[in-house]
Amino acid sequence: MRVKAVYLAIGITMAGQKEVLGLWLAQTEGAKFWMQVVTELRNRGVQDIFIACADGLKGFPEAIEAVFPQTTVQLCIVHMVRNSLNYVSWKRRPEVAAALKRIDTCATAEEAELRLTEFQERWDDAYPPIGQSWRRNWPRLVPFFDYPPQIRKVIYTANAIESVHYCLRRQ
Repeated sequence: MRVKAVYLAIGITMAGQKEVLGLWLAQTEGAKFWMQVVTELRNRGVQDIFIACADGLKGFPEAIEAVFPQTTVQLCIVHMVRNSLNYVSWKRRPEVAAALKRIDTCATAEEAELRLTEFQERWDDAYPPIGQSWRRNWPRLVPFFDYPPQIRKVIYTANAIESVHYCLRRQ
C-alpha cells in the first residue's frame, strides 16, 4: 500500500476571510510538485499572493517566487521553534523555548537578530543545529518583523492549515 499525503492551501482575503484554495494528494513533495500547485492556483484565478506562510516545505518558496514574484515567503515560526526543540532534552526544553521566544517577540528584525546572536552564544555548544537552522532560514523568518501586530498574528504560524488537517483526520 502506498501512503500519500494531503497538501492544503488556505488563503486569507484582504477582508480577513479564510478560504480553502485546494487539496492535493501526493506521495512526495518537492519543487516540481509545488510548481504544479502554484501554477494551478494562478490558472484558477489567484491573481496575487501578498505573503505565503509555510512550514519549510521543500521547493515551495522557489515555486511561489517563480509564479508570484512579488510574494513574500514567511516561514512558520511555530514550526521553526518545534523543529528546534527536537534537538533539546526534555529537561532543557522550557529554557530553550523561552530563549527562542525572545527572538520572535522582538519589535524589529535588528533586535531579533541580536537575540538570535545571544541565543547562539548561550546554546550553540549544546545544540549547534538550532542556531545554524535559524541563521540559514533567517531571510525567510524576518519578513514577519515588517508588519504590525495584527498581521504578525496571522503570518506567525501556518496553524490555520493544522486545524483543517485535524478536521480531515477525524473524517
